Amino acid sequence: MRILHTADWHLGKRLERFERLDEQKDVLNEICEIAEREKADLVLIAGDLFDTFNPPTQAVDLFYKTLKRLAKDGARPVVAIAGNHDSADRIEAPDPLARECGILFAGYPNSEIPEFELSSGFRVMRSEPGFVELRLPGHDTPVRILLTPYANEQRLKSFLGTDDAEQQMRDLLTNQWNRLAEAYCDDKGINLLMAHLFFTPSSGPELSEPEDEKPVIHVGGAQQMYADQIPNQIQYTALGHLHRHIQIRSGDRPVVYSSSLLSYSFSEAEQQKYVVMIDADPGKPVKTERIPLTSGRPLYRLKAEGIEEAITLLEKNSHALIELSLITEDYLSSSDRKKLMTIHDGIVTIIPTVTGQDQGGEPAAGAIDIAKPMDELFADYFKSKNGGQSPGENLLELFREIQAEGKN
Repeated sequence: MRILHTADWHLGKRLERFERLDEQKDVLNEICEIAEREKADLVLIAGDLFDTFNPPTQAVDLFYKTLKRLAKDGARPVVAIAGNHDSADRIEAPDPLARECGILFAGYPNSEIPEFELSSGFRVMRSEPGFVELRLPGHDTPVRILLTPYANEQRLKSFLGTDDAEQQMRDLLTNQWNRLAEAYCDDKGINLLMAHLFFTPSSGPELSEPEDEKPVIHVGGAQQMYADQIPNQIQYTALGHLHRHIQIRSGDRPVVYSSSLLSYSFSEAEQQKYVVMIDADPGKPVKTERIPLTSGRPLYRLKAEGIEEAITLLEKNSHALIELSLITEDYLSSSDRKKLMTIHDGIVTIIPTVTGQDQGGEPAAGAIDIAKPMDELFADYFKSKNGGQSPGENLLELFREIQAEGKN
């Protein structure tokens, strides 16, 4: 059985003034072609289907057209879960109609998909909150999927039936996964887990989340999970949330972030994006192949000393979207800015460093380090406006919460 794993589509997302919908159309068309070429039997989409709770109409239209094309009227079923950028209610709203097309949605941890069968041969055989067992067209082997859409702590408490605020969310999820795996996941079927959570390896250095994601997951959100908390019966874990391709665990039971569709912020500059193809048989280790995505404009961070060097770099990278750091002895004039913008249509931002450099080769005092996390930049700004006084931790926490709300 061949399974395609993708995640973090973020349909409707912009990059500053740049609309990215045409790029998203191109890369989703590429994914449909990959599914056809690789003869995928099932498609998994591990959350962050949209970029906001209320996505633009064009993004919604693109989403449903793509899923219908992927599902082929139930000949190649699609299972999608909500991520932290999605509205769970919006994701589940078209569920009755989607089922008729072979598309299954889970917006909440306690979502339960009803049993049904299509003329294509696709059938939901068994289901309970957080679990579904499928029979795919042309296959006698059942597919079992543990489903864990993103949920904040309150939803998880409601789903898992506990009011114990002291009990760790990771323990609650681990117990739930183990219960479902013991009940349903023997070696006569293919056993999968799909989740939109922050996973990190059980040992070694911990991963970091991108700044675009970190505030959302940690303000009233579930704690990070570890690979060794996944039940032994699970042959492959399909993750969404982190935007680069990462194998949290390789070997016999891979735990994998497939990556986002496109590079969505300059923290992802020059990242290669992928989908993952999985070959699975009951009771055997799966085989995986990451397939690179080639559509869309890459993101580059360029650094130039002076206008002429900037022009040369821009001309060499005409297809990319650019963050340009420009070191100049004088302030950047409006005519120079206009000249750069005329030469390249993909300049997202220009970061001027004025007054040259100090003797150590570092930007002179007063330059802004744009690579810093947003809360650190806020703290620097606060100090500049308040005679060097640092903001208190309560104010910083409030700033992070406002950031998180703004993303939703």
